[in-house]
Amino acid sequence: MVALALAAPSAQRLRAIDDFLQGAWDDRARHDPRLRDLDVQVRFDRGVAHLTGTVATPQELRFVRERVGQLAGVLGVWCRIAVEGREPVVVDLGCGPQKQYPGNLGLDLRAAPGVDAVADLSGSLPLADNSVDVLFAVHILEHLTDFLPLVDEAHRVLRPGGVLHVMSPWWGHVNAVADPTHVRLLDVQTFKGICGRAPGTPRWHPLHAGCDGASIFADLTPLTATDPDPDPTHLARFFD
Repeated sequence: MVALALAAPSAQRLRAIDDFLQGAWDDRARHDPRLRDLDVQVRFDRGVAHLTGTVATPQELRFVRERVGQLAGVLGVWCRIAVEGREPVVVDLGCGPQKQYPGNLGLDLRAAPGVDAVADLSGSLPLADNSVDVLFAVHILEHLTDFLPLVDEAHRVLRPGGVLHVMSPWWGHVNAVADPTHVRLLDVQTFKGICGRAPGTPRWHPLHAGCDGASIFADLTPLTATDPDPDPTHLARFFD
């Protein structure tokens, strides 16, 4: 299959890609008056854009995310940005001892340094409806035989405009099968299926999706029952 020809970039190439992306973004931010005065910092780590700072409105946040995501080579756009003066509520699912950002709320099956609450991620999350701005599910889904209940729980707890950030091993890389606790294989196309589930199930809009040859990435935002389906031309950016 053609997909198996995809090779993970070396550490040296990843550093070069990050340098390229940083220069491309800095140039865009300098020359676009809509970006120039925003208090948003963008750095790149192995192709993932990390956004911090503050914006005045959710629309500004969406605008910045979209502009960063338009850069060729960006695999995901991970955010911890205050909106309208309110710091975001950010939750790490299955964080273990290492959270994605200091100050995140960490949930895990077992108690450990950095875990703020013990929770079974295959069941109901101990979080209120519409209470979270950002959810990280980094190297989690591949450990769950049925991860759709967790995805549905993420939809329940995220506020409108919130984002679920997913990172998992790509099925074609040895990392996907080297860990005997991995019970699911995933591809970018898996998220096409998640975003196109049957009517009556929680619906998602893909903000971004990508694969670097070793890992897959997806940034999903929840849709309400009245929101339109994602535009086919937008889906074509990420999915076959």
